[in-house]
Amino acid sequence: MTPRRAPSPVDELVASREIVVACGPGGVGKTTTAAALGATAAVRSGAKVLVLTVDPARRLADALRVEGIGNTASRVPAAAFTAAGARAKGELWAAMLDTKQSWDALVRRHAPDRATADQILANPLYQNVTGRFAQSHEYIAMERLYEIHAEGEYDLVVVDTPPTRNALDFLDAPQRMAEFFASGLLRWLVAPSRSRLVSIASRPFYQIADRILGTQFLGDVAEFFLLFQSMYDGFVTRARAVSALMRDPRTTFMVVTTLEAVPALEARQFVAALGERRLHLGLLVANKVLPASFSDPDAAAVAESFESRAHEVAGVLARGEGPELADATLVAQVLQEVGRSFANFERVARREAELLASMSRSHEVTATVPHLRGDVVDLSGLLEIGRHVFGAPG
Repeated sequence: MTPRRAPSPVDELVASREIVVACGPGGVGKTTTAAALGATAAVRSGAKVLVLTVDPARRLADALRVEGIGNTASRVPAAAFTAAGARAKGELWAAMLDTKQSWDALVRRHAPDRATADQILANPLYQNVTGRFAQSHEYIAMERLYEIHAEGEYDLVVVDTPPTRNALDFLDAPQRMAEFFASGLLRWLVAPSRSRLVSIASRPFYQIADRILGTQFLGDVAEFFLLFQSMYDGFVTRARAVSALMRDPRTTFMVVTTLEAVPALEARQFVAALGERRLHLGLLVANKVLPASFSDPDAAAVAESFESRAHEVAGVLARGEGPELADATLVAQVLQEVGRSFANFERVARREAELLASMSRSHEVTATVPHLRGDVVDLSGLLEIGRHVFGAPG
C-alpha cells in the first residue's frame, strides 16, 4: 500500500482558511501565483476553489485558458487537468470582477425600495460615478468578495488584488466609502435638493456653478447623492462586516514578491501595513529565486578557477581529444567571463538568501519559486508553480 502523503505547511495553512488574499508589487507574478495556489489546492485537497481577480488587467483568463471570465464564475474543466497530467480531487472555478454589474446588484440590494433603486440606476451620473469615482472599483471588489463568501458555495476563495499600492486601497475602501457617505461634503452636495432655501453666503457660488456646469448637471449630482444617502445604513453595516471578515481567523494574506530591491521594499511595506491593520499574513512567496547551485561552495570554487586559471584550463582543453576548439586565447576569455558571471550570480543569490531570511520572520510559511523556463501560459505551468509553493510534506 502506498503511504498517504503528509500535508505540507502550505497544505495545512490553506486547509484552515476560507479566504486567501494575494497581494504584492506589480510585475512579480502575483496573478499567476494566485491562480497556481487555487489550482493546486483543487488538485491536492479536494476542495471547491474559486480564484477571483479584482485586478483590471485580464490576465487570469489567459493563465487558466477559460473563455469569458466575468462576474459569473466559470469552471475549469476536468479535461484541462487531465491534459496537464493531473487529476483534480476538487473543483477549480474562476471569476473576474465586473464593476458595473456588481454596482447594479449592490444598488438593488441596499436601496430601500425598488423605485429608489430604479431612480439611482437611471441617474445620468450613475455610470460615470460607478466607473470612475475614487474607491469605486476597490469598494465593489470587497462587496463582491463578501457576497461570495456569505453564499458559502466555495470551500476556498483566492483573491488576486491589484498591485501593492492599489491593494491598500482595496483593504481600506469599505471604511473610506462609509466615511464619505457620512461626510460634510455629501451633506453640502445634497443640501440644495433638500431645501429651496439657499443662504445668502452660498447663493453666489451656486449662481456661478449654474453658469459653468449647468443647472441640470448640479441637479443630477444632488439627486444622485441624495438617493445614495438613502442606502447609508446598508453601506455602513456592510463595510463593518467586510472589515470584520478581513480580520476573521478564516482569512489570511499571501504576499508575493521577487527578491529584487524595489519589489522587496514594496513587499516589506505592505507586510508592515498588514501588521498595522492586524490582518493575518500566512504566506510569503518569493518568486523567480536564483537556483541553489549558485550558493554551492564547490560550484563557486570551480567558477573561481575558471576565472583565475583560464589560460591554463584553455590550454588543457585545446590539447585534449574531441572536436577541434577555437584559439586557446578565445577559450580563456570565455572561461573568464563564465567565472565572473557565476561570481556575480553567487553574490546576488547570497543577498537574496539574506533578504528572504529577514522577511520570513513576519509570517507563518515561506515558499520560493525558481526561475522557470518560458512563460506560464497553461494549467500545466500553474501546477508546476503550485508544486513549488506547496513544497515538500511537513
